[in-house]
Amino acid sequence: SGLVSQSRNDSNMEKVTFGEAIPGLECGDKSAPAVIVLQEWWGVTENIKAQALHLSKEGGYRCLIPDLYKGKLGVNAEEAHHLMENLDWPAAKDEICTAAKYLKETGSPKVGCIGFCMGGALTLIGAQHSDDITCAAPFYGTPDPGICQTEKISKPIEAHFGEEDTMAGFSDPAAAKKLEENLKAAGGTESTVFSYPGVGHAFMNSLPEPFESFEARKEQVGFVPPIEEQTALAWKRVLEFFEKYLKA
Repeated sequence: SGLVSQSRNDSNMEKVTFGEAIPGLECGDKSAPAVIVLQEWWGVTENIKAQALHLSKEGGYRCLIPDLYKGKLGVNAEEAHHLMENLDWPAAKDEICTAAKYLKETGSPKVGCIGFCMGGALTLIGAQHSDDITCAAPFYGTPDPGICQTEKISKPIEAHFGEEDTMAGFSDPAAAKKLEENLKAAGGTESTVFSYPGVGHAFMNSLPEPFESFEARKEQVGFVPPIEEQTALAWKRVLEFFEKYLKA
């Protein structure tokens, strides 16, 4: 079934290049409000494609996944960690800004941003550094203060974290609390940080990839399995958030 879903996801997404030949995948009507969808440390996986397609289908958005690793995929945690460590973050920041500009120049009236894990951190980077991004929804990831000062982001942010997340300083409850304090300090009156009990890192992933199962994922990297109700609640909140800021 993995292969079936893979070809289905790929056939629903168009390969595009933007800016200086930055590769990406796109879906949805080019005149619709757009959402940049930013990958986890694994790369552009089936999970991130499924998330972009869900957002496009349920909310009517044009979605763009910039391929920040340029085709590389981490097949295990060591490789993914290596890819993330080697990512040129200032270049990734520029690519996100270019993606937002491209979406506006090619028909989208407004642009939001969503990202997961590493993509959550990158979402906040995009929110700070791109004037073309109206609002952002980061999931379980916070950026290095050297490249992003979250206490300066006053535009609407809706952040989501699992209470069982153990990634210290990045997406654990202390990191979520710090982000909340920083967004308050920025005067972000329309920013919210949500915490979800019973779930941890990567709770929005519908597939356990690259692991055999969610049990194997828990055993190897310690992420507790997702809970359907929490995932559904987060999607509901995100869709309402984008509706409010991208369609008004």
